[in-house]
Amino acid sequence: MKVFVINCGSSSIKYRLIDMPSTLLICSGQVERIGLVGSLFTHKIYKDSVVKVINKELESVTHKEALGLVVKMMIDDKDGVLTSLDEIELVGHRVLHGGDLFASTTFIDEDVKKQIKKLFPLGPLHLPANHTGIEVAETLFTSAKHVSVFDTAFHQSMPPVAYRYAINNKYFEQYGIRAYGFHGTSHKYVSQKAATYLGKPNAKIITIHLGNGCSMAAINAGKCLDTSMGMGPLSGLIMGTRSGDLDPSVIFYLLEHTGMDPEELQNILNKKSGMLGLCGMSDMRDIKAAIKSGNKEAILAYELYAYRIKKYIGSYLAVLNGIDAIVFTGGIGENDATMRQLATSNLDALGITCKESATLISEDGIEEYQELNSAIKVLVVPTNEELEIAQQCYDLFKGYTS
Repeated sequence: MKVFVINCGSSSIKYRLIDMPSTLLICSGQVERIGLVGSLFTHKIYKDSVVKVINKELESVTHKEALGLVVKMMIDDKDGVLTSLDEIELVGHRVLHGGDLFASTTFIDEDVKKQIKKLFPLGPLHLPANHTGIEVAETLFTSAKHVSVFDTAFHQSMPPVAYRYAINNKYFEQYGIRAYGFHGTSHKYVSQKAATYLGKPNAKIITIHLGNGCSMAAINAGKCLDTSMGMGPLSGLIMGTRSGDLDPSVIFYLLEHTGMDPEELQNILNKKSGMLGLCGMSDMRDIKAAIKSGNKEAILAYELYAYRIKKYIGSYLAVLNGIDAIVFTGGIGENDATMRQLATSNLDALGITCKESATLISEDGIEEYQELNSAIKVLVVPTNEELEIAQQCYDLFKGYTS
């Protein structure tokens, strides 16, 4: 069965065509700068251990035109991987926010699309694009079943003590103001891989997803008990351009004394804060290069980033009452050994000791970084959110047809 996975953002579309249940990747790619001048199209074909990369520069495309280009490439006479779009039986859509309405992967119908539209206020930057991607894909993949996989669904197992805020109950009841969490597909995927690797289905695990966006989760026996992001993806860890946790008094003070309106301040906290605000750079590779040259702002930003992770490790270790493993994932989590070591340094009293070089690398790419005497394993598990989406779609379909 061929599953086409779509991640439709406000200005980009990322996709993968995966054969299930073999998990064989057939093709992948992305269209960037949608709606802007100079759109970029990258398409990769995987065949016989060889990857063919096709790049195209476009004047400007809409979401509909972008998906049309992807479809055309997949059935191209020369480079196509399909003879017909009817070969695709499932289309899996990554949807940012499911609110309280969706706690699991769901077949898409008109009612589901209406419910997603109702949730737009919870994800004003992403949900409209997700909805557009669904509607456009439905016109192209007419014989396939379409499935929504919600980024918040994995965190719906959190208890009220973790997701409620200490404000008047009416704001929760009438407006749904609570913590929802994000990066759910990544946290679910790597925690399951780690539990299998450990041979402990009931493992207690702290997962740490570090990319341009960053979040952590406390997971017990495959269930999320707490996560660092809240109602939106702004809270928690320091990120590339997002502030992470911030005293609300700062917001009130800035609104009163700077002349900024709420929209300007929202833009600053989401797009001009975090590592970018601290040192003028958001890419960790640039920051590390600046650290080598002695840039004090970059050094402090890097230390703040690690310190926030450490605080959440301590918090979640308390929530879980002990852990079996800490799992790093995401672009930074998987590749920055120095950050992993710094974020777990001086935690030996908690049974955590980590080093920069791997002590063991498994056949499926999982790496161990704890010292030999560490009571808790420190793992690097490469994430694969698209594969997790495809797996959830396939599992839903199997349950539907059995």
